[in-house]
Amino acid sequence: MIRILFLAGFACLGGCASLPPLACSPGQQAMLVAELLFGRNIGDRLGVSEKAFGRFIDEEVTPRFPDGLTILAGQGQYRDTTRGVLVREQAKLLVIALKDEPEGRAKLAAIAEAYKQRFNQQSVGTILRPACISF
Repeated sequence: MIRILFLAGFACLGGCASLPPLACSPGQQAMLVAELLFGRNIGDRLGVSEKAFGRFIDEEVTPRFPDGLTILAGQGQYRDTTRGVLVREQAKLLVIALKDEPEGRAKLAAIAEAYKQRFNQQSVGTILRPACISF
């Protein structure tokens, strides 16, 4: 999983600079969109089942973001630098819209840390980007 996250994080480094405020259309509000990238392998094989991932969402994510979220299934890959091989794994992409406030960012960090601890992962990728949002 560290591989997916490293590449995604590297691609987003330009997004760390200050951006001008968003000019949202009427009915929209400026918020953040967070994308969390979860690898599902533990070692060289699938270790995080659908049931285990669902339980993680119920216990760690929903209590922190009860207003809603989206979960997408995906495939990820990365180059394992210690072994020099390309590793492919099933992945989950979690998308959450949130206000750009320290509390929300802290909740995202807590989710990533909980996943790493629970499923013995090296990392969880986190991408944050500003967006105009309406529901």
